[in-house]
Amino acid sequence: MARRLAIWMMAALVAVTASAAVTGDVEQAMALAARLAPTLAGKVEFELIEADQGKDVFTLESRGGKVVIGGNNAGSMAVGLNRYLNRYCMVTVSWYADVPVQLPAVLPGVSVPERVTARVPQRFFLNYCTWGYTMPFWQWRDWERFIDWMALNGVNLPLAITGQEAVWYNVWTSLGMSDKQVRGYFTGPAYLPWHRMANIDGWCGPLPKQWLESQTTLQQRIVARERELNMRPVLPAFAGHVPGALRELFPDADIQALGGWAGFDEQYRTYFLNSEDPLYSRIQCLFLEEQTRLFGTDHIYGIDPFNEVDPPSFEPEYLNKVSRHIYESLTAVDPDAEWLQMAWFLYYQRKDYTPERTRAMLTGVPQGKMTMLDYYCEYKEMWRDHEGFYGQPFIWCYLGNFGGNTNVQGRVKEAGQRIERALAECGDNLVGIGSTLEGLDVQQFPYEYILEKAWNFAKTDEQVVNELADRHAGHQDSHAREAWQCLYDNVLDITPGNFAAPLPCSYPVMGKENRTVKYHPYDLLAVWDNLLAQDRVTTDAMTIDLVWVGRQLLGDLFLVEKQALDKALTEKDKDAFYDHSNRMIDLLSDLDDLNSHLPHASLAQWLAQARDLGTTEQVKDYYEMNARRLITTWGGSLNDYACRNWSGLMWDYYAKRWSIYIKDATVALISGMIFDKDVCNEAIDKLQSKWVISTEKDFQGKIEQDVLAHCRQLRDKYCQQFAAWTHR
Repeated sequence: MARRLAIWMMAALVAVTASAAVTGDVEQAMALAARLAPTLAGKVEFELIEADQGKDVFTLESRGGKVVIGGNNAGSMAVGLNRYLNRYCMVTVSWYADVPVQLPAVLPGVSVPERVTARVPQRFFLNYCTWGYTMPFWQWRDWERFIDWMALNGVNLPLAITGQEAVWYNVWTSLGMSDKQVRGYFTGPAYLPWHRMANIDGWCGPLPKQWLESQTTLQQRIVARERELNMRPVLPAFAGHVPGALRELFPDADIQALGGWAGFDEQYRTYFLNSEDPLYSRIQCLFLEEQTRLFGTDHIYGIDPFNEVDPPSFEPEYLNKVSRHIYESLTAVDPDAEWLQMAWFLYYQRKDYTPERTRAMLTGVPQGKMTMLDYYCEYKEMWRDHEGFYGQPFIWCYLGNFGGNTNVQGRVKEAGQRIERALAECGDNLVGIGSTLEGLDVQQFPYEYILEKAWNFAKTDEQVVNELADRHAGHQDSHAREAWQCLYDNVLDITPGNFAAPLPCSYPVMGKENRTVKYHPYDLLAVWDNLLAQDRVTTDAMTIDLVWVGRQLLGDLFLVEKQALDKALTEKDKDAFYDHSNRMIDLLSDLDDLNSHLPHASLAQWLAQARDLGTTEQVKDYYEMNARRLITTWGGSLNDYACRNWSGLMWDYYAKRWSIYIKDATVALISGMIFDKDVCNEAIDKLQSKWVISTEKDFQGKIEQDVLAHCRQLRDKYCQQFAAWTHR
């Protein structure tokens, strides 16, 4: 009892510290501005103002030769700062730490004062999967810029799950498990999101002890900075997932194996402790006390007991009792606890979670104490199928990306329209807007657009597009505006899907149709032509635009060439076959070169991040294996799920797979034999297995040519192919 009192006194101290930070809101906003660009300090000032009838608010004006940004807290001031940078300085702040903020030589004033209030109180960001597909090897420098980016875009409810394995390590060892058992229960670092969501145990483990220590320190810095910027970090709580080995220590405990997941062998299956078992509350108490000791608490916890796995029973009474007991175990330790629940399971397992079952599960928690994250609203709004979640508040979320796939996708305009309809229809039950992206090597715009919808900017579509194009170009540019208008209206209406990458990143299959995009080829080519018509490229955002669109176009051309190659093989047309095979290899090489203009579309950087986190060669090699496997073979039935159109990866991995395919097709053509897909697949699988455990680097060098000149050169090189393709 004394220990618990001490821990919760410490939690109260954390809360007091956070409250005291409010008096330092101006200082925190100034520190954020200084981190972005020191020159802002002499031009921009911040001041604390009252909330607008309980709503977050910021003001923006020029006064006494300074730009003055007011806000009811540091987070609101950050949104005001971002508004100034976007609209007046034509600057996009990257979420990547190594991209500097490029300010104009003379900082402009604010022509007309602005006052903008928040439309919803909560702005959520992140997804468990992001910790695997983008963040597993991030260090503080990466997190510091990313937290600043979240603040600039109004996020005040970030998922914060770094370092939880250290908490669990202490819990499981305190219950009698050995070091070997616990670290073998954890997955490898890149796979921890799916361990945390109770999908798999042990895959690519055991987890090094060094990982636990480094991530604890990192999480302490993360949550401290987020609280300084008026965010409420969403920490995890115990949702019932336990090690199978716990059955040996507690043979009478009600521990059951959950269903299989994604084709993984039974040895990686997860286990669930019945929430009615007395051991459940004991573990919940141990976990929350230890987590609070290490990281404090803001009394909101992410809990997802049956994500993509079947519960022991779908009976409504059982589901109601599970959620009720989980909530009771929370409040027994933290009386102020709130439960944040992904609604993804309602989409993913929609045939199983009938309205009756879902109502039972959600109403097991007192109304207002469980907030639902409606995870994939640009495609399917689950609140509409479940009566607004039966009285529980919810956050409308835009997903936009699966697996960190790098193709052109995102149902942006439709998402904006859906948000407006939801705000008009849902009343107070809709308490927030957020995003649940899985990976970051994508356009920032869709996520910034969604988060901006949480504020009363009241922009027209034309204003949205023009402001975006101007800041990507760094100045007002008609070609950039036309390019982005076409993207917004005609191209970015693509619902993200699993394995939705361009063909070069897909497993080679004879005769298989892999086209997944829905835009007209002419539209995307027109976008690239408008981007190429600019006089110069002065911003990182415009470089991304050029490469992002260009690599999609080259990937689409690769599909055309591959279909023609298969046709030539069928017709035994050797000349055509050799022409198309040569162009396929050329396209793979050109894609690799094109991606080299983007440091974050780089296999070399991804692997360097992994190795930099290791303290010995053995651990460095282990981290690199995790990094290689996740973005290629993944595991189970998920081969290529997290594929990336990246430099290094395109040439060192995908091109080698396609070379095997072309070689075997050539043998079939010359010999007159039928293409043997089994022989081809066996060779490709052998290559994949060897590649994921290799530490050898065979990457092409970085292209030194200016990105605009390089893209124009590629446009000219494939001029005839583009013309034939877009006019078919």
